[in-house]
Amino acid sequence: MISELRRDDPASVGSYRLLGRLGTGGMGQVFLGQSPGGRLVAVKVIRPELADEPGFRARFAREVTAARNVSGMFTALVVDADPEAPVPWLATAYVSGPSLAPWAVTPGARPATWRAPPGHRPQRARQTRRPPTPAASAGARWPGWAVPWRWPPRRRSSRPLP
Repeated sequence: MISELRRDDPASVGSYRLLGRLGTGGMGQVFLGQSPGGRLVAVKVIRPELADEPGFRARFAREVTAARNVSGMFTALVVDADPEAPVPWLATAYVSGPSLAPWAVTPGARPATWRAPPGHRPQRARQTRRPPTPAASAGARWPGWAVPWRWPPRRRSSRPLP
């Protein structure tokens, strides 16, 4: 859902005119922007206090480089970025769709309109799983079709490991 810009929001970032607010995250604000050619973009503007942290700009620049190297049907294209700006920012192609916020915080079944991507299969019960991270499993229910991850059996050898 796109909301109105606030008085303290910038009118533009880089060459992109900001049209509204898309959301707020841990790293900063995400705005709907428009390029000089009329293309809609999502502009992530980093919080100034993060930009002042030692090493943050280098990490952000690596993230931008990695995002530019990723492509596919389920990723938004990186259009532009400036990790060295007074307030670092990243612009990606805008993908219109419903907000995922209600499903990100509410555990349980997905709405009836949700469909898995083509070729997606639920994980089979006998497959080994990685342990979920605390952030990924916060408030989530364990699905009945998954088997908890187990450590591989210990080697019972007197030989030292390489």
